[in-house]
Amino acid sequence: MTTILYSEAMYADDSVERAVFGPDVRIVTRDATSLADLSEADCAEADGLMLFRHFAPAAELARFTRLRAIVRMGVGYDRIDRAAAAAQGIMICNVPDYGTMEVADHAIALTLALRRGLLLHHEAQRRTPPAPWSVIDTPLVRRLTVQTFGVIGLGRIGTAAALRAKALGFKVVFYDPYRPNGADLALGIGRARTLQELLQQSDVLSVHAPLTPETKGMLGLAELSLLPQGAVVVNTARGPIIDLGALEVLLRDGQIAGAGLDVLPVEPPPEPVPDLLRAYRAREEWLEGRLIITPHSAFHTPEAWDDIRRKSAETMAAALLNGAPQNVIPPDSF
Repeated sequence: MTTILYSEAMYADDSVERAVFGPDVRIVTRDATSLADLSEADCAEADGLMLFRHFAPAAELARFTRLRAIVRMGVGYDRIDRAAAAAQGIMICNVPDYGTMEVADHAIALTLALRRGLLLHHEAQRRTPPAPWSVIDTPLVRRLTVQTFGVIGLGRIGTAAALRAKALGFKVVFYDPYRPNGADLALGIGRARTLQELLQQSDVLSVHAPLTPETKGMLGLAELSLLPQGAVVVNTARGPIIDLGALEVLLRDGQIAGAGLDVLPVEPPPEPVPDLLRAYRAREEWLEGRLIITPHSAFHTPEAWDDIRRKSAETMAAALLNGAPQNVIPPDSF
């Protein structure tokens, strides 16, 4: 009998999974804090492993002697040691088609909240006494139609964000060296051939790239300094893509007017937290209304959770039961 192991208890029952897998599959659900907390028996019996938040390093994968497939219940797969999995003959799949609308909406929501000065004015009116009943003169607030919305990574979410920004009147330009020629023409947007070219014109920079050795730390001080004066940076992709220290420097000197972050380099952030996060939590006056942080929640809607559940099960069934794997991540990808 095929055994599929869920290392995290995410749902109240296995009704959806049972409908997808059928009666001849054994479903095991554990509420482990990490793979290290799983028993040797569970690891030895699993043919398929479902992962949501857990990391899968080589040392833990070695305990899964029967494992044939891992489904990452989400888009990113940087938590899995792909080389170790390949060495054990383990197939890795992800679920790229959930949360697309939610994350794109979140990126645009962060953009509008900053570019319309919503939090800045909101916080000013909550002071004791409240600020004068008047607008605040700030480089944050600008008409959308005079700005360029730059997108790094034109995958499903990046494309959805680009189309939303275009509908709002932004001039939209993207950088993605892996997209084929003509992708810009199909969408009616612009294309930058280099990251530098994109950064130099992006009044709003929205990050939608996966975390890979190529993208980790790709936006440091030198790169972010290329943005136009008063730019806004939004990251709903992966935290390690942006150097938080560099972002703080440029927020302090005004080169960057505001930032919206749904992701951080380490989640949840350990103590001592980075200086930028410390200033944010302390509500330091220089940062008021200029930084929005959400706890990796961009994907969240009840509908998205339903999609994660069903699509993950369908992906595992395709890999182990139906002989037609889908969403397979090549072991040498990035």
